[in-house]
Amino acid sequence: MPLSDDQPHTRTRLPVGEQPSSQMSARQARPLRTLLTVLLVVTLLVLAISIANRGKPDPAAAGPGRSADRATAAPTTTSGAGPAPSGDQPVTTTVNGIAAGFPHTDQGAQSAGANYAVAIGSADMFRADTRHTIVTTIADPSAAQTLQSRLDQGFSGDTVARYGLDAQGRAPKGLTFVSRTVPVGTKSVGYTDAETKVEVWCTGLTGVAGERSVQPVVGSWFTLTLGLRWTGGDWKLTDYASRQGPAPMPGDEQAATAEELTGAVQQFGGFRYAR
Repeated sequence: MPLSDDQPHTRTRLPVGEQPSSQMSARQARPLRTLLTVLLVVTLLVLAISIANRGKPDPAAAGPGRSADRATAAPTTTSGAGPAPSGDQPVTTTVNGIAAGFPHTDQGAQSAGANYAVAIGSADMFRADTRHTIVTTIADPSAAQTLQSRLDQGFSGDTVARYGLDAQGRAPKGLTFVSRTVPVGTKSVGYTDAETKVEVWCTGLTGVAGERSVQPVVGSWFTLTLGLRWTGGDWKLTDYASRQGPAPMPGDEQAATAEELTGAVQQFGGFRYAR
């Protein structure tokens, strides 16, 4: 029997999980819009980065001619670390065992200064014949005589005797005389194409290794200031001076035995230096 409009209408209530809800549809739409927005932002960022990098040169495109060893004249710096290691290719020419033929540049002068510091601080300076050979090799001819006199006085018989060496600079039998200079860093002062001063910060070893030594090998820190002049197609020594330090705090290392130190001196060779 049909119901009239006057009859009360009956409502059917579905279970909650089955009720279509406009609110749920709205909630589902919001995450979708958020996802689309995030994707759009990421796409724009990637596009912007791609455009920004398009004009930058590729480091690999520099070719084999570029090398980390080929530094510019002005050394780069690293934060809080001072000048970064740099330098031209080491020279390959030697005269009397000392590097020669340095580039006519600021770095060439610094390399010469480092190598001359090694020569001046070597055990060969305690023997008259080898000392004269060193001076003849590294000195400007116009300054060679003056330098020779100063160095002969500095390495006189009193200095040799203090280490127990004979007139030829040799240690007593069973002992090993040690004198080495190791450059830690260099810098030039007032560089010109004609002359410059090079300061070489060094650490060194000096003494006699052996159980009966009265002058044990000790370490020291000092700075050599070397006057250099461009002459005869190379940097040559015109003057020198030395001052103590700067010295770091000593470490906690245990001192080597006489046998260990003697073995190290005899087994480990020195270097030629370039910057």
